[in-house]
Amino acid sequence: MHRREGACLVCGRDLEYYDKAMKLQCALCGQSFESRAACTDGHYVCDRCHAEKGMEVIMDTCSRTGSRNPVAIMQEVMEDPFIYMHGPEHHVLAGAALLAAYHNCGGDIDLSEALEEMRARGSEVPGGACGMWGCCGAAVSTGIFMSIVTKATPLTGRSWQLSNRMTARALGAIAALGGPRCCKRDCFTAVKEAAAEVKETFDIEMILPEKIECGFFMENKQCLRQHCPYHPSA
Repeated sequence: MHRREGACLVCGRDLEYYDKAMKLQCALCGQSFESRAACTDGHYVCDRCHAEKGMEVIMDTCSRTGSRNPVAIMQEVMEDPFIYMHGPEHHVLAGAALLAAYHNCGGDIDLSEALEEMRARGSEVPGGACGMWGCCGAAVSTGIFMSIVTKATPLTGRSWQLSNRMTARALGAIAALGGPRCCKRDCFTAVKEAAAEVKETFDIEMILPEKIECGFFMENKQCLRQHCPYHPSA
């Protein structure tokens, strides 16, 4: 299987976004959902169908890897054809890669349980949240990661603070690069910030590449090119 050039999983055309949600029928599962996006030919694919097979890849890779480098873990996952250029699977991918690297660096978590929790929580962040909510799902994913490792709840103190601070830090770094969205750029940026936060807060040092170079820019029609820090020309 090969990823299509455009965003639609049915025909490969580009997506268009609506100001107001509409009731649309998923072209794959047939269920109807409220959505603000469909392709220019009218096809709509729900978040669950979009992410389902990619989610299996994320869980499998992150559960078996021995790597302490969350960016390398993500890049391995991103090579799979079921991880599309953009999509809600990235809302789980960033946090899952961090959990795996954190565990492999000696972090005290049950990785299997943590990954399942990451999948459950990250899957609730809808596609398009970056534009529609003003809160990129990759940043939220790092906050979920921090919440899981610190056992945060709405009623905790320090862990609540760390989780919200983590999301804010990642979101600030993502916003500084400007739009439009790029799920790869946003994941790289969010995870880089999370690795720095983990080192500062827990004195656990994950490995990061000296230079992160994106190999997916040709799939992204909205790529910032030389203005993206991960583009080969940057």
